[in-house]
Amino acid sequence: MRKIVFFLSVVCLSTLSMEAQNTVQAYWDYIGRWRDEAVFQQEQFGVPASITMAQALLESGAGLSDLAKEANNHFGIKCGGGWMGGAYYKDDDQTGECFRVYPEAEESFRDHSLFLQKPRYKSLYELPVGDYRGWAVRIRECGYATDPKYPQKLIKLIEDYGLDTLQSPTWTLPTQDQIRAANEERRARQAASREAAPVAQADTTDSEIQNDNTNYRLIITDPEPGMEEPLSANDERDRFFRSHTKEHARGIPYITAKKGDTYANIAFRLNIRERDLRVWNDALGLGLKPGERVYLASKHWYGEREKAILWVHPGESLRMIAQREVMVLENLYKLNELKRDVTVFRTRQRIYTRKVKEDQQ
Repeated sequence: MRKIVFFLSVVCLSTLSMEAQNTVQAYWDYIGRWRDEAVFQQEQFGVPASITMAQALLESGAGLSDLAKEANNHFGIKCGGGWMGGAYYKDDDQTGECFRVYPEAEESFRDHSLFLQKPRYKSLYELPVGDYRGWAVRIRECGYATDPKYPQKLIKLIEDYGLDTLQSPTWTLPTQDQIRAANEERRARQAASREAAPVAQADTTDSEIQNDNTNYRLIITDPEPGMEEPLSANDERDRFFRSHTKEHARGIPYITAKKGDTYANIAFRLNIRERDLRVWNDALGLGLKPGERVYLASKHWYGEREKAILWVHPGESLRMIAQREVMVLENLYKLNELKRDVTVFRTRQRIYTRKVKEDQQ
């Protein structure tokens, strides 16, 4: 049984040289650039904005790493067996490891949230969204990182930059004067702390690290615990279809949405692009409700011949018809010469799903 000595560092910024000032400003610039995206991820997936931002800062070096600049990968997410996108190779734990490449950095943030929906991260969501310390500790225990100090690094970033307040409607980037004043205050507290008492050391046994600044314990085994092997794309898809029956309408496969389903998590589990799924369902900018059909391929351009003319009733929308008749919404607008602002019908209307001869009208 080995002993582990853990040094609890005081949360502070080091004395700023000109180079350090540039580094700090780069972090603030990054926070200002991606704050809204981090808050959006919290609202959509329940991942604390503070954790998302701290991980992005740490993993990407405030967006300055080669992986972030060349692959739009801000979280160091590796390819995995089911990844079908682009690949970027660099040395990490091993030589020439494969990392995911994203067309846009925003997709990296969304993929990070989806990544944390995997079963092995389930225990994260037992914690309140405001408990950033608990999240920082548990995210490492769940296997995201092997660095024993990973939680402390996240916590330090959150507390140094006030990331736990990102979701506040009144949040704004501090000014240069405010940053300078905060740094001076922090250095004064650090100096006072050094004079009052030396940094504490804690010897632990039984392969445990006690963080004296929290109520959480980091469990370290010897050797390091391995990450749970992620499901392959086929396994993830098979698991999805065990809970969602695949049916067909006019030959096009679809599933019926259940409570908690979103276009994003369905696309992730089926290893397809979320945008493609939304396009197939004429759902750009729309949410998903339980009971709705979700088509898994492109719909037909026209309706069935025997349903070339339909009567719709008040309260029905053109998209409802498009989904029911398994046809592309855009062509419904064209066939009926309707403007895009026509959504829900207030009176009984005749709608064409195919081109018809005048004597048929």
